[in-house]
Amino acid sequence: MLTADMTLPSISYKRHRFPPVIIAHAVWLYFRFPLSLRLVEEMLLERGIVVSHETVRRWALKFGPDYARRLKRKKPSCRDIWHLDEVVVAIGGRRRWLWRAVDQDGYILDEILQTRRGTEAAKRLLTRLLEKQGCPPRRMITDKLGSYAAARRQIMPAIEHRSHKGLNNRAENSHLPLRRRERTMQGFRSSRGLQRFAAVLSAVRNLFVPPRCRRSALSTHLHRLDAMAQWKTIAGVAA
Repeated sequence: MLTADMTLPSISYKRHRFPPVIIAHAVWLYFRFPLSLRLVEEMLLERGIVVSHETVRRWALKFGPDYARRLKRKKPSCRDIWHLDEVVVAIGGRRRWLWRAVDQDGYILDEILQTRRGTEAAKRLLTRLLEKQGCPPRRMITDKLGSYAAARRQIMPAIEHRSHKGLNNRAENSHLPLRRRERTMQGFRSSRGLQRFAAVLSAVRNLFVPPRCRRSALSTHLHRLDAMAQWKTIAGVAA
């Protein structure tokens, strides 16, 4: 089940000369597909919309987080299985670690950028997850990094923990869309910018990518139609 925060005010497009439907479409293109800002500019031009890539960038920065906050979220369950993993990202020549958690369906639950890869960083991720989900998982699956086991013993010792690299492909695969975007964007310039971008990218992916249990052609088609309708509704451009 998906839940949405209905307390947020509607999105305002005041003082923007382009119609909301064009802004929402440009932001959707940018976050849904591995496109550069200039490619989004070119795709809009093909439809007769003359807008600079810099304008698309400003729209993505302003409206992307607003759209993401309004997207429906999967209802937490104590029967979920958490797959946890971390990936190194270079920002200005410095290594940072993006820690991510996904559930058994590949739905991205949370991610946090941190400077370290130790137990305290793993504890921070688990604490955030418990606060957001409201309940612990049925099982936790990670690779062989010892920080996860140490953090689990302190945060939720009663939860089963399976530590095996082969079991954690789901979490590892969740990094691939961000890696593709990293190449397209030629790297990230700031930690804050990466955290903000990753949050929006994950929210859009959660909406449009169907769960693993719904992989038939028809169910995938219907899922995408429903996702597109939800996107237009939260952007305030539904027909």
